[in-house]
Amino acid sequence: MLFIVVAAAAVVAAADNTFLSTWKSPDAGPLNFAGRKVAALVIVEDDNLRMSAEEALAREISARGPVGVPANRFIPREELADKDRAKAWFERTGVEGAVVMRLVGADTQKVYSTVVWSSGYYGNVWDYYGNGWTTVTPIGKGRDATSITVETLLYDIASGKPIWAGVTRTEDVKDTASYMKGIAKDIVRELEKAGLARKGR
Repeated sequence: MLFIVVAAAAVVAAADNTFLSTWKSPDAGPLNFAGRKVAALVIVEDDNLRMSAEEALAREISARGPVGVPANRFIPREELADKDRAKAWFERTGVEGAVVMRLVGADTQKVYSTVVWSSGYYGNVWDYYGNGWTTVTPIGKGRDATSITVETLLYDIASGKPIWAGVTRTEDVKDTASYMKGIAKDIVRELEKAGLARKGR
């Protein structure tokens, strides 16, 4: 059973989403979520943006065989940031995977190496989940962000270990809806290239 964690910016739209780096565990094999529930979760303070972004992600997930389910449909807002309560909702809902999008930084570039993905709070899916919510970056209206950095992680929930990771940098951000559609598509395309997702319909 795998848990997909995609940490990304759910804030503003961009022209191009460029992957600065990717990493795949040598033990990673093809995934088969066909017909199974995979949640779409966006870590951002704006509830309206979060919900619309989760819907966009869920559509991309469903286009590749699984049943994409926006997290706002099964996790109460007041329990969303609590990793233990959120984990319980995932379990009782029968969700077998989740795509989580989180902002890493705006107007800055973070340097990554392969050791990052297996150390610190990255090394366990629920440690990452809890830390992600406590360090969410607020995005104010009208903020000019010339670039956005996004991190993407794919976890095996049985072992808690990451099996795929990537970093995206997005320039010239303008429209939220277009950005969310573009980043969701680009992320799953990278997973396709890595042999971790089937091609979309």
